[in-house]
Amino acid sequence: MTLIIMAVSFISLMLTGGIILERFSSAYHEKVLEHLGELVQKHSRSIDRFLTDRLGDIRVLARSYDQVDLAKPGFLRRKLSLLREEYGGVYVDLGLVDSNGIQLLYAGPFNLARAKYAEAEWFKKTIHSEHFISDVFTGLRGSPHFIVAVKQRWQGRDWILRATIDFEAFNSMVEKLRIGRTGFAFILNRKGAFQTKPRFEVMLTQEPYLSFLQGKADSGQVRMAETTGSGGRKSIVALAPLKGGRWVLCCQQESNDAFTDLRNTQILGLIVILICGLIIVVVAFLQSRRMTGRIALANRETEVMTEKVIETGRLASIGELAAGIAHEINNPVAIIVEEAGWMEDLLEDEDPACQKNQAEFRQSLSQIKTQGGRCKEITHKLLSFAHKTDSMVHEISLNEVLTDAVSLLKQKTRYADVRIETDLASGLPLIAASLTEIQQVLLNLLNNAVDAVVSGGGTVRLTTRESGGFVLLDVSDTGQGIPESILSRI
Repeated sequence: MTLIIMAVSFISLMLTGGIILERFSSAYHEKVLEHLGELVQKHSRSIDRFLTDRLGDIRVLARSYDQVDLAKPGFLRRKLSLLREEYGGVYVDLGLVDSNGIQLLYAGPFNLARAKYAEAEWFKKTIHSEHFISDVFTGLRGSPHFIVAVKQRWQGRDWILRATIDFEAFNSMVEKLRIGRTGFAFILNRKGAFQTKPRFEVMLTQEPYLSFLQGKADSGQVRMAETTGSGGRKSIVALAPLKGGRWVLCCQQESNDAFTDLRNTQILGLIVILICGLIIVVVAFLQSRRMTGRIALANRETEVMTEKVIETGRLASIGELAAGIAHEINNPVAIIVEEAGWMEDLLEDEDPACQKNQAEFRQSLSQIKTQGGRCKEITHKLLSFAHKTDSMVHEISLNEVLTDAVSLLKQKTRYADVRIETDLASGLPLIAASLTEIQQVLLNLLNNAVDAVVSGGGTVRLTTRESGGFVLLDVSDTGQGIPESILSRI
């Protein structure tokens, strides 16, 4: 009972808890990825806005002043100071470059006057377009930076106003995009060159970086993927396009860190399940003990009722036998009374000195003794049968119990004109049974057999024998026919 209660409860608990945890894990997983994607997209827009604003600053400056104004002594230096003051040192220097790539004017900390940029990639891109934001490179100054350049036309000739953006300030802005404990961000271009410094090692030969470098990634959407690092640690990667898809903002975070709350919730859920399981075990044990206690009490009550039923049956059998037993006792008692009267008559007529009637006295005394023994035997068997039911199992002789039962039924069989013949095998082994209960069973069987042939002149035969280690009792008739129901019961 305990195991069944526990099994049913545990199966229900595990199914319910498992489904809830699985659904919650799936929903939380999607929520984390969605949140990370939105966060990365938000930061990518911030970086794009930063680059667009810096380009706008230089475009406004180039359109507001012509080459003559920019060439005035100290003009570029004053504009650089204003820009640095306004944007906190984001701008490093300003320069005016002609169509041949010669830097005509320069304001900044480096000695780059008359620097030649004709072969620089940013110059080639800018001269063929209105504006350009370069990738990060070292260039003539030997330190990483990138250029924001705007082309203007004056007096039929092209000239370029360019500004250098401080790499450290730009890199610091990207590094601040930290997610959780292990999340970090960096920028990558299509050639696989880092535009900012990543905090940890990045496997560019794995997805989704490989798809971006091979040009397979959609440049207009945030892409989410899960990857495995060199140490076997799983990470979540989010890619958001920058600069029209030429750059990509990459955010990477270890899965264990991203799903810390999920893991804690799962652990809490397992703890709750274990506690519920413990409660199930305790309740199942206590409830089973309570139920088995009730069953045991019911069994004891049933045993008491069974004993009472058996006792009632015995009393009913005694009542049925009472008339026959009374007649059986009346016969020897009548003889005893007659013999006693006869002796009294002889004593009245007898001379005490004469021993003439001694033989008659002895015969009468012998009859009194014999008939008194018969009364004693009959009453003893009746009292033995009527004794309170004893359900204790003892080793008893079946032949002796059958003989007693036949004796009790002698008067009934005489009135019913039915004879009981016995063929009891000698040397039968003792059987283990309750004496009073087996007496009741045999008496009921014999009563049923006698009643079955009560139509007159029948004979019931009792046969005991040993077969295969068992003591068998056969009840049969000699011609009147005991009904099949009685035979089958026997």
